[in-house]
Amino acid sequence: MENVIEDLANKIYINNKYVEAKGQDRLKLYNPATGNLVSEQVAIASQTDVDSAVQAAEAAMLPGSPWRTMTASDRAACFWKLSELISDPVHSDIIGKLDAACFGRPLSQFAAIDAKVARDGLRYYAGWVDKFHGECHTQEGGFIKCVRREPIGVCAAIIAWNGPLPSIFMKAGPALAAGNALILKPSEKTPLGALYVADLFREAGFPPGVFQVVTGAGQVGAMLASHMRIRKISFTGSVATGKKIQEAAAKSNLKRVTLELGGKSPLIVFDDAKLDLAAFWGANTIALNSGQYCVAASRVYVQQGVYDAFLEKYKGALEQIAAAKGDPFEKGTVYGPVADKLQFDRVSHYIEAGKKEATLLTGGEVDDGAAGLYIPPTVFVDPKPDARIYKEEIFGPVSTVRKFKTEEEVVAMANDSEYGLNAGVFTQDLDRAWRMTSSLESGTVCINAMSMVTTQTPFGGVKQSGYGSEGGMDSLLAYTQVKTVIISAT
Repeated sequence: MENVIEDLANKIYINNKYVEAKGQDRLKLYNPATGNLVSEQVAIASQTDVDSAVQAAEAAMLPGSPWRTMTASDRAACFWKLSELISDPVHSDIIGKLDAACFGRPLSQFAAIDAKVARDGLRYYAGWVDKFHGECHTQEGGFIKCVRREPIGVCAAIIAWNGPLPSIFMKAGPALAAGNALILKPSEKTPLGALYVADLFREAGFPPGVFQVVTGAGQVGAMLASHMRIRKISFTGSVATGKKIQEAAAKSNLKRVTLELGGKSPLIVFDDAKLDLAAFWGANTIALNSGQYCVAASRVYVQQGVYDAFLEKYKGALEQIAAAKGDPFEKGTVYGPVADKLQFDRVSHYIEAGKKEATLLTGGEVDDGAAGLYIPPTVFVDPKPDARIYKEEIFGPVSTVRKFKTEEEVVAMANDSEYGLNAGVFTQDLDRAWRMTSSLESGTVCINAMSMVTTQTPFGGVKQSGYGSEGGMDSLLAYTQVKTVIISAT
């Protein structure tokens, strides 16, 4: 893996080639499990680099270009080939190890989740490439009226660091299936996997300029959001940065924007729930990825009749996960460190604040991180209604538990949030379950499950969790624009 990291040093990916970044600044990456330096030569793209990527993408979108003239079946073949390359044990092993080194993602989780989601997503979008169709309306007044969907053109995507491989294909899949060219900026915490994957697009048969990668921190994202020749941008990350992206998009060329932002997802357990199942989902969806993902079940509501019994099972499940803490490179590890020192300090601060705002149930013991940036799954019960750990997105393995009496009460509590990304309801009452799907203000509501995201269905939020969708046909349509064609038949 060291050779791969050396090969990617100072590089960005433009026009199907690794090139030296024109910018002179560099980023350093450290392994969060060991503190060891991973790389000190991660390129920070300059405005010149971004302009070069845009120019190559524009060339790929010109009439008569290889990409524009490629048949739908040949495009689908590129997607299938890329899915095979991602699934190849050699490539998958390298990508998994790059992510483990950069942000502590356990290899066991990468193999079971990330690689599978990426592969299946590519195959799903391969099936859509030749399914786009238009409309023709009744001839009237001597005119034939047709409607067709066309690609937007040059698009950009900024992805988060907490699941880089699936995130790449949640954006590149629909963008390229719809016929666009995409410039990707990975998070500055996890740039290496995206850089490695970039050349697999070339190997799969995608023409030059169709998929490119520029690396760097927030200033590079700002260049993309404000670029006058980029027509759409899709962003995954924090609410604060999402607002800046939207502002820059509006002030530049009114480019289209898709925002997948934060979450404070509620898990609701009714008296008739299967408690073992609810505890399993609750524990695994706050501990997965060390709590560092937007649909983590960070607010838990339990009906009073089963409150104590659920807490016992929930606490036990989390402590079992915590016992499997270890080196992300070891196959038996299921619980790794948080991504970096900044994230470690942020979550630690919330935990210390939580000790003053609620009662600690389990976890909460945080050291200085010298032996690795590990934070145990931490649960607080009975938080104050305005407690920061209860109201704010922590993005770490920290949850709060509150008791409720009635359905109406828990709906009000669950909806009392500026977020609305995902929710889970555990009950055996089908009528109640169906009512809850309508009552909860959330982009996704799961019944007897939690934090589910699927390729076939839209994934997006309401309120400050963002707008627009990834996944399903909705994401494809978001990368198209409608054109009306009117033909005189006389």
